[in-house]
Amino acid sequence: MSAVPLSLPRPVPQQRFRVPKKNIPQTLIERTRVMERCRAYAAEHRPVPPLPTEELKVHADRLVAELGCDPIYRDYIGVLLNNELWREQLAGVPFERRLLLLPKCLRVENKCPAPFDEFGLLCKQCGLCSIQDLQAEAERLGYAVLVAEGSAIVMSLIQTGKIEAIVGVSCLSVLERAFPYMEAAAIPGVAIPLLQDDCIDTTVDLDWIWDYIHLTSDDKTRRLDLGQARDEVDFWFTPLNLELIMGPAEGRTEQIAREWLGRAGKRWRPFLTVSAYQALRTTPGEPLPDDLRKVAVAVECFHKASLIHDDIEDNDAARYGEKTLHEEHGVAVALNVGDLLIGEGYRLLASCKVSAEQKVELLRIAAEGQRELCRGQGAELCWARDPRPLSSLEVLEIFRKKTAPAFSVALKLGAVYAGQLEEVDEVLENYSEALGIAYQIRDDLSDLGEAGETNDIEGLRPSLLLAAAHERAEGADKERLRAHWERRAGSDPKAVEALYHGLGIIDRTNDLLERYKEQAIRSLQDVENPNLKGLLRRVIGKIFNDTEIKGWCKEFEQQNLPATRA
Repeated sequence: MSAVPLSLPRPVPQQRFRVPKKNIPQTLIERTRVMERCRAYAAEHRPVPPLPTEELKVHADRLVAELGCDPIYRDYIGVLLNNELWREQLAGVPFERRLLLLPKCLRVENKCPAPFDEFGLLCKQCGLCSIQDLQAEAERLGYAVLVAEGSAIVMSLIQTGKIEAIVGVSCLSVLERAFPYMEAAAIPGVAIPLLQDDCIDTTVDLDWIWDYIHLTSDDKTRRLDLGQARDEVDFWFTPLNLELIMGPAEGRTEQIAREWLGRAGKRWRPFLTVSAYQALRTTPGEPLPDDLRKVAVAVECFHKASLIHDDIEDNDAARYGEKTLHEEHGVAVALNVGDLLIGEGYRLLASCKVSAEQKVELLRIAAEGQRELCRGQGAELCWARDPRPLSSLEVLEIFRKKTAPAFSVALKLGAVYAGQLEEVDEVLENYSEALGIAYQIRDDLSDLGEAGETNDIEGLRPSLLLAAAHERAEGADKERLRAHWERRAGSDPKAVEALYHGLGIIDRTNDLLERYKEQAIRSLQDVENPNLKGLLRRVIGKIFNDTEIKGWCKEFEQQNLPATRA
């Protein structure tokens, strides 16, 4: 296998978590749950903004009680609730009449070359922190951007009448001091709290900022509940629904195929099909058409068939915490069921009531995706016959061929069904490639070691972690990793995992994951359809929202007390 022309995306700022933010939930799952409840509360009770501080605290206390969370989260919940109250008004304000206010503490203080003037930090675009990217994107949209703190400068801008909405990033203490001025101005204002109580080298949830700065009333999908949409897609795979969509199962082989199709799984691919359709349809808000269910189930048929075949080829004994299909029914039956599911996928697509041109496109896209996926799997299988160390780029190329096509097929089928593929074909291709690679990198990380889902090290599968470790290692360590790549007898999985930690490979791989997520975001930069741009941007957050914020410590708490008082 020769080297492949795949370049790595440019680095993005490394997330640092210095000081524990005791009044902010420590996982994105927790933060998402709190945000969703705030949104529901705002819809139910409809408080009218601007709310005075004391009134906002009353509502926040009620939410604390409803959520059953620690009262120290009250201020944080108050910020989220206030954001929800202003959300629709912010969406209606043109970008060119909005202000993005960033704190200077996002910079890397001891390396930042930027000077200050009376308006704040003058970013030098050095790329060391997130300020450069946030400022560039906001200004591209038409925002005014300030990297400064203090209410006086903000109030002076508001009084000019040129600023009608503010998106602000700050720590909770600064937000608390600025809130009365925002309330007095009575203009839409949303706030994104920093992720820790430090005064230098701070970090923020970049996805959160992106969502707010791109919020626009032109995006008719912004109210779509992605969690509910995913639950609905999952519901289609219950036995009764599968029978309604696919027709009655005939014979034991079809019964086994339906059982496997309905087994556990994340169902991201059919969800992406529905998401693309929702973004591109000309009738937003109407019930989903029945044939869209066929397209979504077809996508999952192709995916589940590939898993059956992969498990046989990799000799895996378990999936989803249960026996693999070939372990349960034998290799011959499993192969046949996998082939049946591929046929079922094409049958479902061919039965859709669409134009002849759309039907041809549905079948063509599925066939080309199947072909590309087999090429990627074939590259890995050919490597297994003559195993040798692979470079990071070679592993990423396998990821691109094995995983990205499934995302591309899912999105493009939704676009074809909506009758809009031609306008978005290239965007969906670029987005899928970055998303698929990021997804596979995350799988590599979740499969790490004895605690992993499948333990790639013990399974002797090529992984990005193993490739990066071999590239970085020297001397005896490099030889130990080469022995593992070549599947020599006596290779010790525990020793390999220890090398990952010792060489800093896990952090390096996490960084690469963030780069590809960022590349997926950047692929949407020039998308003119606000529905597609907004929804696909939110999908990234939905797929990768189970990341825990780690590295919290108390090291800087006392050190920062004097600076805080000042």
